[in-house]
Amino acid sequence: MSLKTENDRATKIVVDKKQLTRLSVFVPAFLVVGGGAILGIVNNQLLTDISMNGFVGSLRGLGWLYQIISIVALILVAIVTFSKLGNIRLGGSEAKPKYPFSAWFAMALTGGIATGVITYGVNEPIIYFGNIYGEMENTGIEPGTSMAAIYAMGRSLYNWTFIPYAMYSLSGLVVAYMYFNRKQSLSVTGTLTPLFGEKITKGIWPGIIDTLSVLAIALGLASSLGAGLALVGSGIETFYGIKQGPIVWLILVFIITSMFTLSALNGLDKGIRRMANINTTVFYVILVALIIIGPTLYILQTTTAGFSHWLQNFWGWGLDPGIIGGEALVMWWTLYDWAIWIAYAPLMGIFLAVISYGRTIRQFMLINWILPAVFSIVWFGVFGGTALHWQQNNTVDLVSTIKESGAVAGLWAFLANLPLGAIIIPVVMIALILSFATAADSMVRSIATLCTVNIRFDEEPAKWKMLVWAISIAIIAYVMVAFAGGEQGVDGVKYLAALGGSAVLFIFVLQVCSAIKMFFFDKIEK
Repeated sequence: MSLKTENDRATKIVVDKKQLTRLSVFVPAFLVVGGGAILGIVNNQLLTDISMNGFVGSLRGLGWLYQIISIVALILVAIVTFSKLGNIRLGGSEAKPKYPFSAWFAMALTGGIATGVITYGVNEPIIYFGNIYGEMENTGIEPGTSMAAIYAMGRSLYNWTFIPYAMYSLSGLVVAYMYFNRKQSLSVTGTLTPLFGEKITKGIWPGIIDTLSVLAIALGLASSLGAGLALVGSGIETFYGIKQGPIVWLILVFIITSMFTLSALNGLDKGIRRMANINTTVFYVILVALIIIGPTLYILQTTTAGFSHWLQNFWGWGLDPGIIGGEALVMWWTLYDWAIWIAYAPLMGIFLAVISYGRTIRQFMLINWILPAVFSIVWFGVFGGTALHWQQNNTVDLVSTIKESGAVAGLWAFLANLPLGAIIIPVVMIALILSFATAADSMVRSIATLCTVNIRFDEEPAKWKMLVWAISIAIIAYVMVAFAGGEQGVDGVKYLAALGGSAVLFIFVLQVCSAIKMFFFDKIEK
């Protein structure tokens, strides 16, 4: 046998081994997610009840831990970014980055943003301002006042900027450093070796840890897709007279799922990167249009004052498990947000790591922590500030709209009041669809990666795995939004997301502890 033939054979064996399915992760995770999809079809009320009980129980019982770990993550990320640790290059001193900064930022931003900023950029500040679900009752601030507007902006910025992106960034950094610099496997389990040593990578632990991470992101994606379906459906009903319901949602879920599945199947460079670039371009166009149209001075003043109010209340908001601000404000908004961000964090970390080879830790934090947080400040400042200004000046009554039509309805009444609304509205709908698709394609890829044995960061996982997960997630999202809308219109998917966060909360806590040990106690691997 020739040397060339032998080398080819050896290469094939290695590749085949790398593409073996991790049955210890794929099988239990698929049984739970696929079983949930089947349960939703057979008995959607039972699925709703299970999700609701999990939501209430996890956030009431673990709210204190969510709050503490979020503050610790923020402080830790800041120290790592601005200390000499920021000079460490992921992959070693000779590693060269693959993507330019613009493409890297587009993938990092859209990979984790999903539909959130569009869904709540208008709705969340208005809900606080109008005390629609009782959010302001324990704050001592009178709803509908100028101070309520500042509070609403500050609380929205608190929930959507530096703290949540610190969670993503920390998970991503731990994965990247352990994989590229310490040569661990591309997995969640590998990030815990600084705490437990190599024994954590053997036996039943890798299957348990990575399975929980897959479940969390699958439930989180289903939640985001469900919220997106509810929002786009309400927009179609409002402006085009097509009443939303199971048929409309089914058509939408088919379109969106097809988009993110095809993108993921086309790979990182041909699919995900291109869709991310399109998505960010749409975001920038919308922002520029709103800055020109909106009350610019009010936006600047309210955003600045809101950020000041956040800083003034940093510790009070940051360590409140719900007994100070009340459940309507803390559990249904802040803790829910932390739950879904943490649900995304471990597998989002794998995606962020894969696209960050060759970058320094400081560059990593700039792209994944600082700039996305700044983007959210601008987005909520522009959308939320304009909405609050119009509400206070009786330009449009968004509070009444949300009370009558649900928590996601304010956006469409807001857009209808814009000049050129007939053009902007379909653009926003497209942005919503793209936003979820660009988040889902990166996460479906990460799930498939975690279900594959010894896969490299520059390899694509098997297409059938991505397809299986995409379909399962789509079914659960459809069932939850179609049959578990609830008072706010998206209660069912909120319950589902909180379950994902509670499933992975303790893994995230361990990742934070792992980061502390490896950066401040272990030998630094440059």
